[in-house]
Amino acid sequence: MKNTVTETFNIDVPIFAFSHCRDVVAAVSKAGGFGVLGAVGHSPDALEIDLKWIEDEIGEHPYGVDLIVPAKYEGSDEGGLTVHKIADMIPDAHHEYVTEILEKYDVPELAETKSGQFSMKNDGAAPMSAGTAGPQLEIALAHNPSLVVNALGPPPQFMIDQVKEAGRKVGALAGKAQHAERHVNAGVDLIIAQGYEAGGHTGEIGSMVLIPEIVDAVGDVPVLGAGGIGRGRQMAAAMALGAQGVWCGSVWLTTEEAETHPVVKEKMLQATSSDTIRSRSRTGKPARQLKSAWTDEWENPETPMPLGMPLQPVLINDAIARINRAAHKTGSGAEKLANYFVGQIVGTMNKTKPTAQVVYEMMEEFIEATESIATQLQD
Repeated sequence: MKNTVTETFNIDVPIFAFSHCRDVVAAVSKAGGFGVLGAVGHSPDALEIDLKWIEDEIGEHPYGVDLIVPAKYEGSDEGGLTVHKIADMIPDAHHEYVTEILEKYDVPELAETKSGQFSMKNDGAAPMSAGTAGPQLEIALAHNPSLVVNALGPPPQFMIDQVKEAGRKVGALAGKAQHAERHVNAGVDLIIAQGYEAGGHTGEIGSMVLIPEIVDAVGDVPVLGAGGIGRGRQMAAAMALGAQGVWCGSVWLTTEEAETHPVVKEKMLQATSSDTIRSRSRTGKPARQLKSAWTDEWENPETPMPLGMPLQPVLINDAIARINRAAHKTGSGAEKLANYFVGQIVGTMNKTKPTAQVVYEMMEEFIEATESIATQLQD
């Protein structure tokens, strides 16, 4: 395929694959698409290791890195907070409620918990903040990603400046046309129009409406369609609406290479497109994820509501670790609670496949769909 996106990033097909798993990123890039590593959960050391591994694995094939720096979060007006300060801000009632959930579902305690950027044991910068993204960005730019994306809100000016100075491209997700216009005015090179159907943080406008609105709003800046896209027909629809490619995240979660928790992966393989919910229960902002006992507990209006970002991820970090460790036991409360971010495309993610096969099948179906439309236009 040939358009601005494929030529800019030197790729065969404009399929951008967001994944926290380095194996998925490498497999997509090697298959002719563009893998993007989600770095939000990486420590600086882990990110260094994964980027080096990806580059050794893919050679000259291009790839990108995705960071999360929201425009507004608790403490952002004061220049950001440490995790310890965030922990001190969490109400006792919320600590007690998390404990109640774990006791209700008989989730065993861990012998020891790992310290990470979301753990209360960490006294570093708050997760999902400029304080954590700064070191991640420095490491990314010391390697060779050709694209750096901010997944939540407009990229901070320091990110745009550093990426451009390094000769790389800047991308950003948008859930409204106004957001996309602000991104472009700030200097963003690639807009990802992410519809309501997507996994993770989303807005409230469906892809069918959102993509053409954003395409019309940003002029010559290329747009990728995102949200509910995991098949070739959906890719054809996005490009018919004016996108020059697609950004997919959920569809890789059930691939052979994916590091998705085995219990959660099996839930996804059995799920329908109705089995997701936009919930603030994991990050503090609305994020689409699998429905489970976990989301049910946080949707109860008689219980404490989720806190804002980044308080909520710090609050629940150890609880999620306990759930994931114990969820392997069939019939356990932890199994009922276990979930993860995923979009409505989960309804067609019903078979585990190699990542490269997903890319090839998307392109085959894309070609069939576009040829079908062309045939209908013939006399």
